[in-house]
Amino acid sequence: MKIHEYQAKQLFRAAGIPVPEHRIATSAADAAAAYDELGSSLSVVKAQIHAGGRGKAGGVKLVRSTDEAREAAESILGKALVTHQTGPEGQVVKTVLVEAGSEIAHEYYAGLTVDRSTGCPVLMVSREGGVDIETVAEETPEKILTEQVDPVAGLRKYQARRLAYAAGFPGPCIKPACDVLTKLARLFIDTDASLAEVNPLIHTNDGAVIALDGKMTFDANALGRHPDIVELRDEDEEDARELDAAEAGLAYIALDGNIGCMVNGAGLAMGTMDTIKLAGGSPANFLDVGGGATAEQVTKAFKIILSDPKVEAILVNIFGGIMKCDVIAEGIIAAATDVKINVPLVVRLEGTNVERGRELLESSGIDLITANDLADAASKAVEAAKVTHA
Repeated sequence: MKIHEYQAKQLFRAAGIPVPEHRIATSAADAAAAYDELGSSLSVVKAQIHAGGRGKAGGVKLVRSTDEAREAAESILGKALVTHQTGPEGQVVKTVLVEAGSEIAHEYYAGLTVDRSTGCPVLMVSREGGVDIETVAEETPEKILTEQVDPVAGLRKYQARRLAYAAGFPGPCIKPACDVLTKLARLFIDTDASLAEVNPLIHTNDGAVIALDGKMTFDANALGRHPDIVELRDEDEEDARELDAAEAGLAYIALDGNIGCMVNGAGLAMGTMDTIKLAGGSPANFLDVGGGATAEQVTKAFKIILSDPKVEAILVNIFGGIMKCDVIAEGIIAAATDVKINVPLVVRLEGTNVERGRELLESSGIDLITANDLADAASKAVEAAKVTHA
């Protein structure tokens, strides 16, 4: 689960991490009033969406007067901001952050994520802040310094000092930098975050270390422990299909392709998507109906897949174990009755009750394409999508 920058900064401030004074505005008039309240001659108006690259897309504007703050908010609010993370459709901005300007002596990067090779949090710090960390990693990876963080003890003092010195913080800033890094690591652990990022983390000429930006993402599997964080969820920023699927007990992630996938089991779903790519196609989604889906859930899965206008064919790949093939067949039939399946449907069934499942489909009169194995199913789905597109 992602949250907005201003929400991340609320968590930062509660954890003792310094952030600039700021206000939230949902209208141009509110932004103008916020500028006046802050009393800073230089302020910044920042679009609040769940995506990076806002500055390059025109979603971050420096302002030096009440009128400029109003005009900046007018130019951002209600507009679809298109960044490299939103896709071509962009994301409509409903809130802006109005923040007091800071005196920047130097910009750094600090971020935590989980190192999959060790299963532990890892803290990354770089002197090259204020730019895409992916660019730094690709072009000058030696400028990214890392420390593995103990998930119980947190970031140890010697680790924080080593990072602060290596990143080039000047002497007066070492102690506050260590304090920020230690508290950021503790916040990451205590909230079951999957990402905590500050870019840029700055120091000022008077020795202060301040988080100018904030990004946090949380492990959805741990949200039951954090009702306060769940309250920060902004469903307007999330894909409506993914929300619909979660409510129905389905695991769905929207992708950019044109072949809808319905599979039981996450591993088989990943394998199905890979096979589609090998066949020259592109999956439109990841959808795992799970091992015990009902006919109603299968019907819901079809509705969700078909709600994506990019879908030009559907591939159903079921290996029946706990999830029986006849149940899937009943779901397909129910979906065809309840929802008009107006794209080619390729079905591959194997496993428990497969013969009964095939009999149900054959006698249903549904227009579908059967496949013998996964490679065959992927090839037929790709070809069917080409015909639809043509």
